[in-house]
Amino acid sequence: MNNIGNEPNLNDIEDYNNKESNQKRNTVRLVIVFCLVVGAFVAYIKSTSVPNDYVGTEDKPGISTSKK
Repeated sequence: MNNIGNEPNLNDIEDYNNKESNQKRNTVRLVIVFCLVVGAFVAYIKSTSVPNDYVGTEDKPGISTSKK
C-alpha cells in the first residue's frame, strides 16, 4: 500500500514554473486590478466623507463632536 508513486509532483502540475495559460494569467491580473480599483474607490469615499456631528442650533450653540 505504498501510494507515494501515485502523487503528482510540481513538474506535473500545469500551472507550475511559468507553464500557466495566458487566459489564467489574464484572469489573475484582472482580479488583482479589480480589487485595487475597488479598494481605491472605498478609500476615496471614506477619506472625503466627514460626518457633520454638530449638536446645537444658532440660538443655542452646542458642541462639535466631529474629528477634524
